[in-house]
Amino acid sequence: MKHWALLILVLLLTHQQVEAGDGFIRTRGVHFLLNGSPYYANGFNAYWLMYVATDPSERTKISTAFKEATSHGLTVARTWAFSDGGYRALQYSPGSYNEQTFQGLDFVVSEAGRYGIKLILSLVNNYEDFGGRKQYVDWATSQGQNLDSEDDFFTNSVSVVTRRNSITGVEYKDDPTIMAWELMNEPRCPSDPSGRTIQDWITEMASYLKSIDGNHLLEAGLEGFYGESASQNQEFNLNFQVGTDFIANNQIPDIDFATAHSYPDVWLAGTSDERQLSFLSSWVNNHIQEAQNILQKPILFAEFGKSLKDPGFDMNQRDTLFDTVYSAIYLSARGGGSAAGGLFWQLLTEGMDSFRDGYEVVLSESSSTASLIAQHSQRLNQIRKMYVRLRNIEIWKRAREKNNGKDTGN
Repeated sequence: MKHWALLILVLLLTHQQVEAGDGFIRTRGVHFLLNGSPYYANGFNAYWLMYVATDPSERTKISTAFKEATSHGLTVARTWAFSDGGYRALQYSPGSYNEQTFQGLDFVVSEAGRYGIKLILSLVNNYEDFGGRKQYVDWATSQGQNLDSEDDFFTNSVSVVTRRNSITGVEYKDDPTIMAWELMNEPRCPSDPSGRTIQDWITEMASYLKSIDGNHLLEAGLEGFYGESASQNQEFNLNFQVGTDFIANNQIPDIDFATAHSYPDVWLAGTSDERQLSFLSSWVNNHIQEAQNILQKPILFAEFGKSLKDPGFDMNQRDTLFDTVYSAIYLSARGGGSAAGGLFWQLLTEGMDSFRDGYEVVLSESSSTASLIAQHSQRLNQIRKMYVRLRNIEIWKRAREKNNGKDTGN
């Protein structure tokens, strides 16, 4: 079965019509493509990039993070492109933006491009950190709109993708440094466990963004919990009822790829490390299969990690968790499957102690984890090179057959 998937991918790569060299990430079937070749997103989360870059004197931290990341083969960063109300706000009132903060985001995009890192930019938070949907509801109620709860946010939302970068002069919607937009970080609507409220919101917002920006991929920001469309899989929800539906939400045509998050140390707190790893393995592999067979779209494991603050923590536990995710991604990718990459939470550099949350990876301090990350990057790069070679061989064979046909005709 895996060999058939690999063969299909090679044939797709051979026949595709892709703009050469435009630098935008595309999807074809269950794969990401960059300039016609398979692309695997081995990367990291760094929510803090814009926040820190708002202060020009702190921008070296962004440059250092990108430099360290690329030296370990990391090519994708997921970060917040929102800060609604509060300190260093990007949007300080509805539709009104702080130019200094926007210039911080401009620097992040510009610097990512300089280091060859693609960005996934999340447009709003589900939680109160950095404002979130609660801030939008507060703004709406202060203007006289009748909203009963934070869940009413899903019928009152805006997003911005048309910023012109003050450093590069390129509008965000035209910048290939940006890999994808994310509608929301971990959308949840517990008041409607059927998932229909979020389904309607994703459908509306995805269509709106695609009407503005046809260059970039779009994903919803989901954690991966199942809903009514896959009731047989709700055992994986662990009694979480968050109002999302991994299958139905990701089947929306304007959503280009699926995402899943993985925090077994939180979701299964108090259980053994073995139990958490067993769940993680099943969770990751089940989502890969659902993306492959039902969604027929790539899947990105957009957050995963283990906290240093967990009772009895040792570094081997975190490395084993990383290896569990990485191995599942590699095995799928090697066989032409839907797993397109993973982004650990979170990358920091030295001197950022106030941002430590227990999940931080400081590459210069974590030699075993850093080595594991670099090895995974190398393995995915080898797969990419293999597909490129196979595609070139197939193209050469077709050209040879065509030339031989012409010779025979003469």
